[in-house]
Amino acid sequence: MNETKIYVGLNVSETLIQKHDTEKYIGVLKIVCQSYHVAFSFCVQQGGYFHEDGRFTQENTLVLSLIDADSTTVNEIAKDLCAFFHQESVMITESPVSMHFIRETI
Repeated sequence: MNETKIYVGLNVSETLIQKHDTEKYIGVLKIVCQSYHVAFSFCVQQGGYFHEDGRFTQENTLVLSLIDADSTTVNEIAKDLCAFFHQESVMITESPVSMHFIRETI
């Protein structure tokens, strides 16, 4: 089983500035995931990176986590988020995971 993460920066690629409040981006993220019928979780992180031309940018990033989602769906979600959030690109990582559930019995 795999865990896939999609990292989506919130700064607009042309201006390098976050255009909308983070909550608005979270709302769009939820709608996209629901439309693809995938279970998901996410977190908001802050980070920074260097552009190819050497400029450094800091920004808020949404990190979407999907468990055992097929790669076609992952790529479609990533493309949608890239377009909706006006990003040059988004990053996808995959890691093997094992999981189990614990239930309390009454």
